[in-house]
Amino acid sequence: MPALLPLSLAIALAAIHVFGWRLRFLSVLPRSAWLSFAGGTSVAYVFVHLLPEMAALQEALAERVAGFELFEARHVWLLALAGLVAFYGLEHLASRSREEGQDEAMDRTGAGVFWVHMASYGVYNVLVGYLLAWGESRTTSGVLLFALAMAFHFVVNDTGLRHDHKERYLHVGRWLLAGAVVLGCGLGFVTEVSEATIAALLGILGGSVILNVLKEELPEERESRFWPFLAGAVAYSALLLLV
Repeated sequence: MPALLPLSLAIALAAIHVFGWRLRFLSVLPRSAWLSFAGGTSVAYVFVHLLPEMAALQEALAERVAGFELFEARHVWLLALAGLVAFYGLEHLASRSREEGQDEAMDRTGAGVFWVHMASYGVYNVLVGYLLAWGESRTTSGVLLFALAMAFHFVVNDTGLRHDHKERYLHVGRWLLAGAVVLGCGLGFVTEVSEATIAALLGILGGSVILNVLKEELPEERESRFWPFLAGAVAYSALLLLV
């Protein structure tokens, strides 16, 4: 697979963070149908493609951490749970900061929470960029499907982060996260890790994607839309099964 393709896709994903704020219709209530559709596609990718890929790599991870019989070949699923719990914690932190902090009147998180979020989502984006460039055995169609799912997912993430952090995200955060994707892709070109490490990374990513989508879709105040979410999940599942 030509190196130009993952790099181009990484730049395209970075552009979502840089220019996403211009899509004003994504920030209205009731929630834009496009956001719910994007959430559906992201979840479909995790369940139809990412989880089976994690399962296929679980054996390599189990061999790497042999001796921990207590886990009984559930390592990758525990990592997925860890990713989900970690980002749930971040969401809880942001919610409490907006309700109780000194910036409550401005309806945004405090500075400390903002930087914790940027560090966490920065690592998250580095991981996505790295997985774009990972593996000579990955097909072009596989990389394109991953990038498309992450593009939809980044739209959802970007909207949520702007909602939490307001102008701090617009002035600083979006540039940091955009750079993190490209940095991750660059690291993927110059470093090579084992299948066990890839399994661990996919596990963390899978759990994180599920939480980040559901925390945007489930709260009542988001006024999310079920049918667009279902349409996105069904359409992307069908695409993954046909390719």
